[in-house]
Amino acid sequence: MTCTDASRRTFKSRADRPDPHIVTSRVEHPLHDLRLERRALRAERARVGRWRRVVRARMDLVVAAAAPPDDLGAEVAFSLPLDVGLEVPRPGELRGALDGTDARRVAALPALRDLDERLARYEEGVEHALRRVTDRLVERLAVDPAAVADLAPRVSGHG
Repeated sequence: MTCTDASRRTFKSRADRPDPHIVTSRVEHPLHDLRLERRALRAERARVGRWRRVVRARMDLVVAAAAPPDDLGAEVAFSLPLDVGLEVPRPGELRGALDGTDARRVAALPALRDLDERLARYEEGVEHALRRVTDRLVERLAVDPAAVADLAPRVSGHG
């Protein structure tokens, strides 16, 4: 089947369609390439995780600007040891953490939630791809354990 034949192929049902998360190749990946692919996927997983934290933090700030949390320490001042009570931040210091956050941005929450959901789906796809490449790497090593020796840095016996 040529590339154009594959692109024109139709499927009778969803079950007949290939898994979009699975990228197949007719060429066996060398061990080094699998490791590089895995390293890149791990870095992408870290990047998407960071972006999700940023988006969720932005949502938290918008909500906190619109409905600030209660002040700390007032209700439990006499229940805490003195050294702990001295560490409670003053209300003004806490509100300072919200400086620059506009409470009117509450209207942006649906778009932020949508962005977080899309990031979550992307993160899931990256995780799936990472599991697949890790499985292929493990399978390759199981078939040829000596291949690991090819990856070890060469150390000369200068002494």
